[in-house]
Formats: sequence, structure tokens, C-alpha cells
Amino acid sequence: MTADTKELDKRYLEILHEYVESGSEASLSRGYDLARRALVDGRGVLDMAAMHHRALRRLIAKRSASAVVASAERFFVECLSPFEMSHRGAQEGARALRHLNEVLEGELKRMAHALHDEAGQLLATVHIAMADMVNGLPPSAQARFVEVESLFRQVEVELRNLSHELRPTVLDNLGLVPALECLAERVAKRTGLQLSVAGKMGERLPATIETALYRIVQEAVNNAVKHAHARSVCIDIQRTRRKIRCAISDDGIGFDAVGPAVGHGLGLSGIRERLSSLGGSLSVITALQHGTTLLADIPLKH
Repeated sequence: MTADTKELDKRYLEILHEYVESGSEASLSRGYDLARRALVDGRGVLDMAAMHHRALRRLIAKRSASAVVASAERFFVECLSPFEMSHRGAQEGARALRHLNEVLEGELKRMAHALHDEAGQLLATVHIAMADMVNGLPPSAQARFVEVESLFRQVEVELRNLSHELRPTVLDNLGLVPALECLAERVAKRTGLQLSVAGKMGERLPATIETALYRIVQEAVNNAVKHAHARSVCIDIQRTRRKIRCAISDDGIGFDAVGPAVGHGLGLSGIRERLSSLGGSLSVITALQHGTTLLADIPLKH
């Protein structure tokens, strides 16, 4: 037991004894303040329970157990109030973040459809208009128009790719695994990175979970390209009755797992926040020159 823990135990025992003797609201208030400071110092609910148990055992050794327990129960509940409020605040924050992600995905879907449908229709109209113009021109001018039309077709392809990057329709229509396979194919064509996707989902997952996992894989693959200098990435989806796990492994240079890049430079904080909003968690397995594996777990409700 550290010196800080001993000092906290001593103070807790003093305030608890004071409350058992007097039952005053002032004692409850001091207990609440002590617990709030303990929370700020990184103590958890189990730490508070252990501390309360030690103090209660010492008091019971000196007094009638029934009288002490009745008063100590109310005191302990008051000391847990800061932890309960912190937990509720975290839950509310997760709900707000989940709602924000849903709103952003809705906007991305709207923008993707606008690029794919509206811009595509405009470009189709341009192709028709140019074809009509070319027919009445001399051969030398027609050759220039062919070059311009080729450029327009490149623009059309880039807009289509951008549309899929923003919000792949295959994710909405077919589900997570087909969407990841399309993502892997596009990234492989663009970068030369070798990607493989394995796993079967069975029935469709909730849209929020499918979208979260798709964005997590998208971010992890971008990291493998930009930072890890990987040659290959393996994406594996495993579903059980209780949870879904997505493992993304690359053969890149890895990084220092305790360094600042874990939370900032590699975008892992955003992945953790996205998982946290769904009650999930992220594990990072990495070492310098030994690649990186991200394990994203999301619980499934039944």
C-alpha cells in the first residue's frame, strides 16, 4: 500500500467515524469532496470499495456492527456519487458522439449521391453535346475534341471514386464484408498495397456498427499506406454471439506502442472514440520493424 493510499484511508476513516457518530450533513459533504478528489487522482470504484471495507472493518471492531453498517451504507453511497456522475457523463458523451457520427455519415451519404448522380448526369449531358459538335467539325478539330472528351471521362472516373470514398453504396446495399472487399480493391489499384479480407457476417449488423467498422478499417489502411510503409494488410472479421472483432494487420515498420504517436499521429484516438461511442475497445499490438495489428471489439446486444 502506497503512502498516498494510507493517507487517503486515514482521512476516509476519520470522516466515516465522524458521520457514524454525528450523522451530520457536513460529514457527508466532506466524504463527497474526498471521493471527488480520489476520482481526479485516478481512483476507481473498486478502490473506493476496498477503502470503505477497510474502514468499516476497523469501526466494527470497536462498536456494534448493526449501528455502524446502517450509517456507513449511506455514507458510502454518498462517496460513490462523483463516480456515478462521471459514469453518466461518459455515457451521455458517448451518445452525443454516436449521434454526431450518424449525422456526419448522413451528410457524407448525401454528398456522395450528389457527386455520383447529379454530377454524373451533367457529365453525360456534356458528352452528348460534345458528340453533336464533333460531327460538324473538320478531322483536325475532331482530334482535339477527342482529347477533351478523354479528360472529361477521367473527371467522371475520379468523381465516381470520390463518391465511393465518401460513402460506398455497397455498404448500404450488401453489407460490411463486400464493402471492405471493394475498399481493398480500390486501395490496391491506387497504391499497389496487397490487401485481403476474410470473414463472414451472417445476418446484417446494425448500420451504426457496419459504418464504424468500415471507417476504422479505412483509417487503418490509410495509416498502413502513409505511415507504416506496409506491403500488405490483412483484414479479418470474426463474429460471435456476444461481440464482433475486426483485426487489421500490416507488415509495416511498426511503432513505439507507448510513444505519443499512439494517441495522435496515427489517428488512433479517433478510432478509439468511434469505438467508445458503441461501447467497444481498441487493442494495439506493435513493435518497431515488426508490423502492427489493431483489434477493434464491439459488443453485440441481443
